[in-house]
Amino acid sequence: MTGETKSIDRDLEAKARALAGWKGYTTNLTDQTPEFVIGAYHHLWRIEKSFRMSKHDLQARPIYHHKRQSIEAHLTIVFAAMALTHWIEHRTGWSIRQFVRTLRRYRTVQIQAGTQTLTAADPLPTDIAEILARLGSLNAR
Repeated sequence: MTGETKSIDRDLEAKARALAGWKGYTTNLTDQTPEFVIGAYHHLWRIEKSFRMSKHDLQARPIYHHKRQSIEAHLTIVFAAMALTHWIEHRTGWSIRQFVRTLRRYRTVQIQAGTQTLTAADPLPTDIAEILARLGSLNAR
């Protein structure tokens, strides 16, 4: 720059320095304590993590909706998938990425040969069988 006058807004600098390290919280919850509000914000990372769940992991692609009913249906499916993901992660101790990538390799195929139905499947390793047993048992911890 040539011919320009350079200056620093010292009042703005002082205000920024005074507020450095402070974080403000906004809420419409008027009947809650500050500790509750701050705690809720601190747990927000879990929700954000769920939304960041890679669509690549689920082999999904973006879908663009224009009608309210389609949008609501899509959100219902997304929230159901998030709930199922959380349940799988909680029950197995695995991330959803690890779960999907590991189990994707194992498939069962049914072959119709005349009147006979043959089932072919790769044998499951012990750790995978244990994980699936945890998901199958409603009382498992």
